[in-house]
Amino acid sequence: QVQLVESGGGLVQPGGSLRLSCAASGSIFSIVLMAWYRQAPGKERELVATITNSGGTNYADSVKGRFTISRGNAKNTVYLQMSSLKPEDTAVYYCNAYLPPGYYWGQGTQVTVSS
Repeated sequence: QVQLVESGGGLVQPGGSLRLSCAASGSIFSIVLMAWYRQAPGKERELVATITNSGGTNYADSVKGRFTISRGNAKNTVYLQMSSLKPEDTAVYYCNAYLPPGYYWGQGTQVTVSS
């Protein structure tokens, strides 16, 4: 079992930056992969970025070059550094952990990009 708590969301102007954090607790040493997803109003939840235990990363085309996923030194925190934010980045952002055989989700944090 893993518990995930996101923080760092808020309101930011276009072109601005935010850093989201996800704190994991529980069986964190069994986590294989962590990821950030987002869901905008009226749209399906979509994958934003992933990071493996070895540090390998992957990004959605829509955020490449603007977002960076990373892990803290203690390995129980995952960050999403978001830069050059656009209005279309507005969504609820969810932290996700893959701990075989299941996936775990945080409660989400709202990011709103608006002038």
